Amino acid sequence: MQLQIFTVDAFAKKPFSGNQAAVVPLTQNLDDATMQKIASEMNLSETSFLAPLNTDGPDEWKTCSNFSLRWFTPVTEIVLCGHATLAAAQVLFQNLGNTNNKLEFQTLSGTLVARKEGDLILLDFPENEPVSLTSEEEQELSPLVEAALGEAKAGARTVAISHPLKYLMVQLDDSCTRHDLEAIRPDARAMERLHDGSKVKAVIVCVKGRLEEEEKEKEKEAKEGERKERDVWSRFFAPWYGVDEDPVTGSAHTVLGPFWSRRLGKKELLCHQCSPRGGEVTVRTRGDGRVDIIGQAVTVISGHITL
Repeated sequence: MQLQIFTVDAFAKKPFSGNQAAVVPLTQNLDDATMQKIASEMNLSETSFLAPLNTDGPDEWKTCSNFSLRWFTPVTEIVLCGHATLAAAQVLFQNLGNTNNKLEFQTLSGTLVARKEGDLILLDFPENEPVSLTSEEEQELSPLVEAALGEAKAGARTVAISHPLKYLMVQLDDSCTRHDLEAIRPDARAMERLHDGSKVKAVIVCVKGRLEEEEKEKEKEAKEGERKERDVWSRFFAPWYGVDEDPVTGSAHTVLGPFWSRRLGKKELLCHQCSPRGGEVTVRTRGDGRVDIIGQAVTVISGHITL
């Protein structure tokens, strides 16, 4: 049996940036073990599996607007993934010729919506605002925070947790810069040893944008005809999912968006994830328990996988 497979760079304007995801349009059912093996074979942070719902016929990939969507890391299935959802929408819109401007995905996190807006794709996701740690959680997770920050001089100002996603969010002190964030070298193996993944599956480290941090971007962006000021810089570490550092993480911005929206007094934030590949995510908080995650994507590989 052969299945189509695509590799997409999500939250990217050009190839070889942003976050890679594989997308497999399913023409027949696969068992969970086979999907996990495909994800392990691809060895990307996520592989997504798509199947049309409530429709049939030779043009179902073009006409259907309702799909089942599942995401697998190299080691396990996960409940929410932003960049692999963006990649799935990109494949449907650009590679499979879907004629709808709005798509619905049935997932482990409920119904997720993707809308095409020019060259952008907007994802309608549940917000996952983090809450303060209890004193017991602070004591239990303090060694994990230290391992995530490594030997960097950057200090933590706020530590909070999003329980639905099991994401621990570490906000660096406002005196810290993007350079301090990029200098962090987490000890992923120590993180795994210090915590069994029961309460925390990933760690977000973030810092507020600073105007002086933007200076080195001016010349580059002037050439591209744009000038942007980032509101939030972040990194994302998930060794419990088999991903020591994720390049750009849509789900993390369902945590960052509501947290920073309250602190900065802004409904729309421009965020940059500072991995070596890097990528930008616009987050729009709506006040109804949902956030819009907005970005671009580029398909870089298309082919077939033989089973």
